[in-house]
Amino acid sequence: MTMQEPEAFREVKPAHSVAERVKYPRTPHLPWSPGLSDDDRRIETLDAFHGRRVIVTSKMDGENTSLYRTGMHARSLDSRRHPSRDWLKGFWGAMRMDLPDRWRVCGENLFATHSIRYRDLASFFLGFSVWNAQNVCLGWDETVEWFALLGIEPVPVLYDGKFDAAAIQALWRESERERTEGYVIRVADEIRYADFRRCVAKFVRSGHVQTDEHWMHNHAFEQNHMREHAGESQWK
Repeated sequence: MTMQEPEAFREVKPAHSVAERVKYPRTPHLPWSPGLSDDDRRIETLDAFHGRRVIVTSKMDGENTSLYRTGMHARSLDSRRHPSRDWLKGFWGAMRMDLPDRWRVCGENLFATHSIRYRDLASFFLGFSVWNAQNVCLGWDETVEWFALLGIEPVPVLYDGKFDAAAIQALWRESERERTEGYVIRVADEIRYADFRRCVAKFVRSGHVQTDEHWMHNHAFEQNHMREHAGESQWK
């Protein structure tokens, strides 16, 4: 299933150059993450988490996407049009003017199935961070407030509390591997872009198959599904 891009949104041109867009930083793996691939790296130390409130969220299997007031892109800054992005283009068009200039919302575009098939999503776009004009990732509580204002569903929260490595490791259940890719941990405080690699890390299930750029060459894809009545207030 594909959707036609609304005519009104085809005329929207990014007002800022690619150089002014910001590529989402790579997230290092936690020491106990089994899904490390050849080009991945582990976090150097967990010192940034010790003694601090942390947020652990479900790692969704979709396309990392950044939304600005004046444009949007996937992890690649020169993202081209693809039918799997049409729904999100419409959703972005309905909320983009509520975003402050040079701010961005980052989240997962889940319209198309990658390695995991979702049948009960709260939305086809789940947000996980908001960045201000100074390239600082907002603290989690402020992030959730912005999501509520913008009508964005957040990624599911699995843990909210003081860092406890044992408790966080216990979040993963092998029986859930067909439903989730893993989880992501971040400090609850704001995060400067330069500190991202020390303050955010991920756990990825063993054997997870990453979809690569060749996936985009195929315009035929399986669509995920939202749960009944989900997204009724969102763009359709």
